[in-house]
Amino acid sequence: MPNPVATFAFGLYSHRMATEDEQASQPDISAMLEDQTSACAPARDAIAAGAEVMIFPRASPHWMVAGITYKRLRHSSRIGLTTLGLDETVEILYRHRDKQLRTGIITAADRSWFYTVYLDAAGTELLACSGVKNEDPRKRPGRQLQP
Repeated sequence: MPNPVATFAFGLYSHRMATEDEQASQPDISAMLEDQTSACAPARDAIAAGAEVMIFPRASPHWMVAGITYKRLRHSSRIGLTTLGLDETVEILYRHRDKQLRTGIITAADRSWFYTVYLDAAGTELLACSGVKNEDPRKRPGRQLQP
């Protein structure tokens, strides 16, 4: 269950499956994860295994979202983090210049992976998904950090 203080303070909302008596308040992210990137299937599996999904309600400018994603790719590559679909996501976001984008986070139930989903401003189309393994690259055998 998400932290109610963080949920209120940052305007986040958490995804859970709607009961028969309830209507879902946000899109079914699991169904939207098709084959946009190589991270979609593992993210879908994580949701099926109980992952928490949080979608940010406000759209952000493309330059901000794409810039952060590109920096995440460079940083992850430099320090040796295991990623899925991050390079594909950078390419997809490049094709959506001059648009507002929404993002969300999928946290695996065991916290072994963190996925970021990228949606159009309305939250009706999932554009891309990337994943980063929760690991300390300094503890991986034979791995040295690049300067």
